[in-house]
Amino acid sequence: MGIFNKKPATDPVAQAQAQALREQQEVQVAFEKGVTALRDFIAPASLEFESSQFKIGTRIARTYYVYGYPRRLYTGWLSSMINLDEVIDMSMFIYPVESQVVLENLRKKVGQLEAGLQIDAEKGKVRDPGKQAAIVDAEELRDKLQVGEERFFRFGLYFTIYANDAEEMEYVSHKVESVLAQQLVYSKPAGAQQEQGLNSTIPQFTDQLQIRRNMNTGAVSTTFPFTSADLSQENGILYGINMHNSGLVIFDRFSLENGNSVVFAKSGAGKSFTVKLEALRSMMFGTEVFIIDPENEYAKMCDAVGGAYVRLSLNSKTRINPFDLPKVSDPEEADNALRSNLITLHGLLRLMMGGAAALASGSDVVRPSLTPEEEADLDAALIETYAKAGITNDPLTHNSPAPTIASLYDTLLHSGGSGPQLAQRLRKYTTGTFAGIFSQPSNIEINNPLVVFNIRDLEDELRPVAMYIVLNFIWNKTKVDQKRRILIVDEAWQLMKYEDSASFLFSLAKRARKYNLGITTITQDVEDFMGSRMGRAIVANASMQILLKQSTSAVDVLAQTFKLTSEEKKRLSQFPVGQGLFFAGSNHVHMQIVASPTETNLITTNPNEKRPPVKTEQVDLNQTGYNNTVELKQ
Repeated sequence: MGIFNKKPATDPVAQAQAQALREQQEVQVAFEKGVTALRDFIAPASLEFESSQFKIGTRIARTYYVYGYPRRLYTGWLSSMINLDEVIDMSMFIYPVESQVVLENLRKKVGQLEAGLQIDAEKGKVRDPGKQAAIVDAEELRDKLQVGEERFFRFGLYFTIYANDAEEMEYVSHKVESVLAQQLVYSKPAGAQQEQGLNSTIPQFTDQLQIRRNMNTGAVSTTFPFTSADLSQENGILYGINMHNSGLVIFDRFSLENGNSVVFAKSGAGKSFTVKLEALRSMMFGTEVFIIDPENEYAKMCDAVGGAYVRLSLNSKTRINPFDLPKVSDPEEADNALRSNLITLHGLLRLMMGGAAALASGSDVVRPSLTPEEEADLDAALIETYAKAGITNDPLTHNSPAPTIASLYDTLLHSGGSGPQLAQRLRKYTTGTFAGIFSQPSNIEINNPLVVFNIRDLEDELRPVAMYIVLNFIWNKTKVDQKRRILIVDEAWQLMKYEDSASFLFSLAKRARKYNLGITTITQDVEDFMGSRMGRAIVANASMQILLKQSTSAVDVLAQTFKLTSEEKKRLSQFPVGQGLFFAGSNHVHMQIVASPTETNLITTNPNEKRPPVKTEQVDLNQTGYNNTVELKQ
């Protein structure tokens, strides 16, 4: 017998190998259990297929295939369907075909068509234009295929729609079919093939319906699916992220019919944050910005960029004279400068002589504060006041020092009719409580890309007067040199309370485009703003609108004004802070406003978001020809 050397059963190496094998098997079993558990987690509770639809969990779904196309397809024909506020799963299958095979088939097809035309001619039948068009199309395609300009494909398009009940399913089905039929694209439910249709539209790359159409390169390119409302331009500033497709909303507001915009949001929804972010980024492209700040929200941003901060109050040394005339170079504007300013002064004086006081005292209705006789006496006094200062309709006289409200007071006091009574009503602005701020010659010269007019410390009665005068001051400066500018009017509802100030703001909105000015109107009091005839007109004249989170009471008003869909209307009161609808002309998207940490630190007013000071490099704006300060003239 031979002697065999056997390894003992307790060999450490064998035991280690066996242990490693057992552990590997246990890991494999655990992994397979985990995969099964994940499938169970994401799978629906049930699937029930019928001939024309199927139930997935508690929802109803229906898969369609597209079987008919028009003779010509145009780029973006799918956008109307993709942008529907419905849940739709869509699949496209594109199969390339060898050009040689297509050329041979086209040659045979052309031969058949031409033979058919010849037979019809021999029989004396009327010429068939359809066959002739088919021959022309086939020959054109043959030429392009031959030189490699075009390729040929087999194309299949399927989509699945979802609904909560049968009634909603019929509504959604009719909507989708109608949208496609308007473009001569015809679709059908996948009869008795709903399971295959579901498998064809979920992301597993299986074409189980196999309903395809021949298309060349040009036709297939028109089906590019990423056509959801896209507001990305090569020029413009970043407003936020498009929540439809995670793209960037980069837009130039001055590329629209006008550069005006309105921003509606409830308090705390982020409207001031949005506007300040737009102002910062616009300045990077050389746009000048004027801001009327009623709540001292823009001081930090203004200081950070070296802007001019003009604080208006009864204790301030700043003086703005509403009687100043603009120094315009356009001869036509120069001829009308005095007349235009007289009209503006009429509105201002009506506001000063009763409109603002009436509302500040609690009156809900602001009636005209002057009778026709008083209007006539005031008009004559204004003309006489300018004449005493040596200013007439002749543009050569417009460089003379402008009169002031004190000059008008003196003229009214020594005139006949209702002049003395009107003078008494103006007295508080000349020698009374409100004297000084608007009754003396202007003492500011502003040459800065960012100018903020702070009116927080003004009394309630004086605030609308100040906003009116500041608007006129900015308007006159805008007419002098027509640079690209943005005027931001925060809490604009305060102007909408008064007919004259609302009319003036509307007049600016209509004429701003001519002077390369875009007006941004911000308000949180939607009902009051839209309840005004002028407020509605300002909205209608704004080519860009931003709607952030709204109070429930304001949703219906905005939905009717902006023709919102039911889904947009539902979302409008549920948006988180910083999200909203961005309208630009006929396009609109659901947008998330984004800012860098540095920008957030400069513009946020939320105490919970304030961060430690960010070290920033002081920018010398003098290099661009700007003066960083407001110069008070002696």
